[in-house]
Amino acid sequence: MNHSEVEALRISREVPYQDIKQNNQWQPYDSTYTTTKDLAVWLRFNLENTTEDTISTHIFTKDQYIDIYIKSELGTEHLKNGHLVSLSDRDNKTESYFTEIVLPPSQKSVCFIKLANDYYFSNPNPPILYSRINYLDFVYNALKSEAKSVGFIYFYLITLSCIFIFVLVFWMRLQQRLYFYYLGYLFFQIVYALLVLSTTSASVANFFLYVPSLSRPIFDSVQFTFVGFYIFFILHLLEIHKRYKILSKVLYYFGIFCFVYAVAHAIFNYYFIHVDIGVSIFSIIRFIVLPLNFILIIWILYEVRHPLLKYFVVGQTLFFIGSVLSFYLAYTERFLEPDSIFNFPYALNIIFQIGLLGEVFCFSIAIGENIFLLQKDKELMNEKLIDQLQQNRVLQENMNVELDKKVNEKTDELIQLYSEIEKQKEAEIKSSFTRRIQDMEMLALQSQMNPHFIFNTLNALKNLIMKSRIDNAVVYLDDFSELLRSILQNSAKNIITLEEELEILELYLSLEKNRIGDSFNYSIKAPSREDLSQYTIPPLLLQPFVENAIWHGLNPSEKPEKWLNISFDTSQNLKIIIEDNGIGRIASGKTEKMHKSMGTDITKERLSLYNHTNDTKVLLTILDIEEEGIPQGTRITLTYNN
Repeated sequence: MNHSEVEALRISREVPYQDIKQNNQWQPYDSTYTTTKDLAVWLRFNLENTTEDTISTHIFTKDQYIDIYIKSELGTEHLKNGHLVSLSDRDNKTESYFTEIVLPPSQKSVCFIKLANDYYFSNPNPPILYSRINYLDFVYNALKSEAKSVGFIYFYLITLSCIFIFVLVFWMRLQQRLYFYYLGYLFFQIVYALLVLSTTSASVANFFLYVPSLSRPIFDSVQFTFVGFYIFFILHLLEIHKRYKILSKVLYYFGIFCFVYAVAHAIFNYYFIHVDIGVSIFSIIRFIVLPLNFILIIWILYEVRHPLLKYFVVGQTLFFIGSVLSFYLAYTERFLEPDSIFNFPYALNIIFQIGLLGEVFCFSIAIGENIFLLQKDKELMNEKLIDQLQQNRVLQENMNVELDKKVNEKTDELIQLYSEIEKQKEAEIKSSFTRRIQDMEMLALQSQMNPHFIFNTLNALKNLIMKSRIDNAVVYLDDFSELLRSILQNSAKNIITLEEELEILELYLSLEKNRIGDSFNYSIKAPSREDLSQYTIPPLLLQPFVENAIWHGLNPSEKPEKWLNISFDTSQNLKIIIEDNGIGRIASGKTEKMHKSMGTDITKERLSLYNHTNDTKVLLTILDIEEEGIPQGTRITLTYNN
């Protein structure tokens, strides 16, 4: 600064190097050339190597963004450095504030330096040219002076990381909020230590060097974040949330305030970058938070009674001392005095971290004792539970003896009474069921021998004799007698095969065909007799349906062709379909109500009895066949379900 051969230019940060070279508004470099968020300062001067060897010089500057353009006969070289430049983009991976410029032998170079900052600085940071020897001496002294401070920061990080892993295991096993809040408290302290480390010359685990633009906006916010987690941790450690409602609410809202402020402060610093304003806001908040923190400590000491309170007192005292001392040194700048015991690198952060580390040790011991207390309470509860269980067991045994005695007496009485009732009920049901079966079988036998059918059959036989058709009369009489014999024989059985039932149907339909004449036709579709013999049904079950179809469906019909179809389907479950083209059930019911009703009801009752006493169930459905509302006949379907 104020060098006669150094020129400066203050211009927008967006103006590229190509335009800067051609700019003619260069002026002598003095203290008026300061950077802002929008304006950069460019410097221009000549560097000449008058030796026959390649030499280097090192430019030192504290600016956050440094772009150096070296223009020589060999071309233009672009170098980047700066605290807020990512490590991957920096030309000097070791130091952000030193940039090496290599000068070819016996050549003159023009050096352009762009200085830019995201944060406002009231005082300029003029660059300084160092020889290589002076550069190495400076770096050596800086590393030497920082060694102890950086060593403590690494110790702080390693200690917190070990405790973090320890608490993480507890949280994963127990899933309790206490450990979750303590994890948050430790995690953001680790982040805070990494942020402090990013301001040092350390390279190991210096993760924020890769995202330096994020470190400054969140630096203060991280501190308030772990304070918020600390408050919620205390709420659960001392069980304040369970016993002290007012104090619990105050601490809860104080913790929420810390989180909200941390987020708001980070957003403000990221989008509205101004160091002086940020420091002022942070100082004001500290003036509010520290006294409030002190008041809450007194309140907790006065009201809370808990075995772990002593650890809170010691830990909070250490934290309070570190925080107040750090704030006091920052406010008075005593740490900058050469003879001060606090005049060492990163003094403010290290003093604050010492207080935090002492608090962490106290709380870690408190968590260990808390586990011991919980285990002790659990053992006491188990002992009480065992004693109570033993008392309950003795009482239960005595009650069981009395209860067994009474239960045995009542059981004997109930068994005797129940046996008598069951025997009586069984006898009544058996008698009723037997009587019902006998009545139904008698009705079924009577229903098979319709008087009209016998009368008409005899008249048909009489006509054959009078017409001297003796052979036809003999055949007709034989069929009729065989039908009567089959009906009488099968009526005495409980079940018969479907093949036997089919033989009765064939005899009956043959007689009806001879009686009615050519206007009546019937068909029977059935598989082999062997297939039908595998199925059983109640005797004379189908004949009433066929007789009912002929007498009450076909006989009253005036259709020239009357037909009756019977089909047996054994492809899956057995299905029997009896279908006619008679007058239908509605018309038939108007003239033959009594007989039709008796035949249908008796058959349904027989099916109900059969289904009740057999594993195989027979389902009956009767459907009126209609076409455009006009009756076309009746379809009866009997389906077997195994």
